[in-house]
Amino acid sequence: MKITALLVLKCAPETSDPVILANASDVSHFGYFQRSSVKEFVVFVGRTVASRTPPSQRQSVQHEGCAPFLILDLPGLCPGFNFTRLQLFVHAYNRNGLCAVGFMDDHYPVRSAFSLLNQVLDEYQKSFGEAWRSAKEDSSQPWPYLTEALNKFQDPAEADKLLKIQRELDETKIILHKTIDSVLARGEKLDSLVEKSSDLSMASQMFYKQAKKTNSCCTIL
Repeated sequence: MKITALLVLKCAPETSDPVILANASDVSHFGYFQRSSVKEFVVFVGRTVASRTPPSQRQSVQHEGCAPFLILDLPGLCPGFNFTRLQLFVHAYNRNGLCAVGFMDDHYPVRSAFSLLNQVLDEYQKSFGEAWRSAKEDSSQPWPYLTEALNKFQDPAEADKLLKIQRELDETKIILHKTIDSVLARGEKLDSLVEKSSDLSMASQMFYKQAKKTNSCCTIL
């Protein structure tokens, strides 16, 4: 069981793209030379999913197969790249414009994941109140609590404890999407979003294109 990243974003109607308020990640389990691209894709995917999670909605996006931000140094599975098949869930909870996003592997219980995201939003509002509403650009300042949560809740049992005080989760429907394409608006293409994204360097964009072209056996992103 693994949590790769946790993000908090502002998803207000007046902003064209969500603003990242806090970001913590652990990419030590990825190949050394891919870690910078992994971090970029975490931001890109997190922002993309958050922007398509309506207020008061919880949703999970499932990824199966080889993806540019799921790279491990396990050679031989996909010719030309050090890929392995992984299954990743991106969980998002938009609480009236304040959104928490978590990247967990498929072994991490969904309800535990949303307990954690709910706790993250509670703690953010305790720490910063409503100041997030005036944020206009991404914050580069670390939020110690998010890093602590990333480490502490690697064990889902810790998140399970939160369920006892978060009864509303039992009454809230969680929407599950099989791929990120299913959360995109009609006519939107992931390739186009990748090309336009300011979150991805040219190197990461090129890597995405090469991976998609080379690994036709895999589902990209």
